[in-house]
Amino acid sequence: MKNTTLLFLICLLLISCQGVHQPSGWNTKNIQIARDEFGVPHIFGKSDADAAYGLAWAHAEDDFETIQKTVLAGKGLAGRVFGEEGAAIDFFVHLLDTKEIAKTKYEESFSPEFKKVLEGYAAGLNDYAYQHPEELLYAPAFPITAQEISSAYILSLAQMAGADRAVQAIFNGTVPKIAEDSLPKGSNAIAIHPSRTDSGEAFLAINSHQPLEGPVAWYEAHIQSEEGWNALGGLFPGGAMIFHGVNEHLGWAHTVNSPDLLDLFELEMDADDPMRYRVDGEWHQLEEKIVWLKVRLWDWITLPIPKKVWKSIYGPTLVTEKGTYAFRLGALDRIGAPEQWWRMNKAENFTEWKTAMESLQLPNFNTVYADRYDTIYYVSNALLPKRSPGIDHEETVAGNSSAVLWKEYHSFGELPQQLNPAVGYLYNTNHSPYKAGALTDTLTAAAFPKEMGFDLRDNNRSKRFRELMPAEGKINWEQFNQIKFDQTLPKDLAFRTNLQALFTLNSEKYPALAAQITTLASWNKEAAIDSQGAALFAFVYYYWWDEFTKTGRSIDTIVTEEEAVKSLQAAKTHFQTHFGKELVQLGEYQKLVRGDKVLPLWGIDDVLTTIRSTAWEKGMRKAAQGESYILMARFGKGLPVLESINVYGASNRPDSPHYADQMERFVGRKLKPMTLDKKIVLQNAKRVYHPGN
Repeated sequence: MKNTTLLFLICLLLISCQGVHQPSGWNTKNIQIARDEFGVPHIFGKSDADAAYGLAWAHAEDDFETIQKTVLAGKGLAGRVFGEEGAAIDFFVHLLDTKEIAKTKYEESFSPEFKKVLEGYAAGLNDYAYQHPEELLYAPAFPITAQEISSAYILSLAQMAGADRAVQAIFNGTVPKIAEDSLPKGSNAIAIHPSRTDSGEAFLAINSHQPLEGPVAWYEAHIQSEEGWNALGGLFPGGAMIFHGVNEHLGWAHTVNSPDLLDLFELEMDADDPMRYRVDGEWHQLEEKIVWLKVRLWDWITLPIPKKVWKSIYGPTLVTEKGTYAFRLGALDRIGAPEQWWRMNKAENFTEWKTAMESLQLPNFNTVYADRYDTIYYVSNALLPKRSPGIDHEETVAGNSSAVLWKEYHSFGELPQQLNPAVGYLYNTNHSPYKAGALTDTLTAAAFPKEMGFDLRDNNRSKRFRELMPAEGKINWEQFNQIKFDQTLPKDLAFRTNLQALFTLNSEKYPALAAQITTLASWNKEAAIDSQGAALFAFVYYYWWDEFTKTGRSIDTIVTEEEAVKSLQAAKTHFQTHFGKELVQLGEYQKLVRGDKVLPLWGIDDVLTTIRSTAWEKGMRKAAQGESYILMARFGKGLPVLESINVYGASNRPDSPHYADQMERFVGRKLKPMTLDKKIVLQNAKRVYHPGN
């Protein structure tokens, strides 16, 4: 027995130390990477596949660690590196069966032309891994194939569609309703028609509010090939193309939307056979599979742990003590999102771009568009099932009838969308798609099936935009920037939690809180660095966010006078304890932090310049999500005029000069000029090289 165990451990050790794959032999002389003064990569390739190879290499130079996390997740190998936390991701991969979906759907889902792009990207990552073995988190994860990259896309998009929250709700026993995202992701997208600008250009603001670090944090790149690919914008680690950005002719911005993308079903199980469920009066057998999760322990050994996953005709299924539940979503059905993005990257006009959108491979995201040809456009894109009317699909649905087992989707033409409205602008701030322009010139919810589940609400950002945007007349570029960088809440607040009691307290009734009450009453609702009112409000906002999370209380509630007093007292105590005074400025309380660099930061949740922060040190908070990658574009004659900023810098490596070199500009709202012109890029480049040289 001892010998067997020893042999087993030796085998594991040998596997963990095995050599990496062989180089691809790719001709990298066809690829140039030009780094500008901020380290942003401009990749030039002879073919699209060459450009994708160069993107993979450049991104790996800047953030190979995070890319590897995406690779490990897509391959179901996270547990081998990150222990129990990674094993949970691996279980999720097995439950969704993303690797098998990619395997079976890959050939039919992608064109031969795009397969070459994915193969080029995979080759770039593999060659970087081969040449930098000291950076590998888990050597056997490489080589990675184009098919496995597709699996990572499926996993990520399923998560964005709510699959992870469905699984969590089932495990926690909190069904019948899937909880909202505990860290909601917001973004802004604004397009102004040339008829509304003094220069006759179309204006576009690409302004996503993603986490500032991690697997869904923005990376900026410019990709150009001799096959007509010339795009600049943002992507996530492991992305093989621009997710949103601009090319020579047009640009688009995504924001997160929240229609009903996923259905949860409770199966009717056989009391005598826990593996049988009833549909239309007939019994069906659950598909059961044992998967082995490899979990790293003690930093030197990996142990296999068996887990069961199930599948029913309704989709991935979980058997729990409180019942058996399945969930179904389009993100596991259509896997062509990468090619759709690539075709959007390469579109030369609105017709080509919209044709790519009409493929409906992307499962969600609002999208706002502008181009040089006097076109602006908005669509609340979503892969939405055609559901049986009269059934509340927002709640858990009884999984005992084929009538609720949808198999078709609404067409692209059935989605809420607008083209060149009379008001001359379109925007989305994660609010209702029925309010994308002027309220007198927008869509009506009654025109769309209720089962689509589109949001009907405004938020603070949508209301504030309408306060700022003139109903008529022309605006200039400076005014457009002022709107985009506005940091003030609207006159009438639209938080889902009613916080009005904070602003109506009587200081005579609560004299111990007179300073706090007076400060909030006189606050102009601006989240400026020097604002004491903004700091106080931010504290109270997070105070109640934490309370609701701990108690399970819905955010759709009213904070009472008693509760308002309680939170202001907590703020007073906190500031006195950590800062030695009752009131502090927002920039004292909230910081932008990377490495040793700490800067005071403006912004709170749901202003146009959104910042969400987490508790940090010494009573302060540090920014975690919100304003991150910003790209401002003007479309007129010639190439678009571009300005951008990324929150930290182009590199995620602490020893890089570009690890934090954009922070001061970010805080000061001083964007950097960018260009799609290869000649200008090469003239101003600080370094030009081939991958591997």
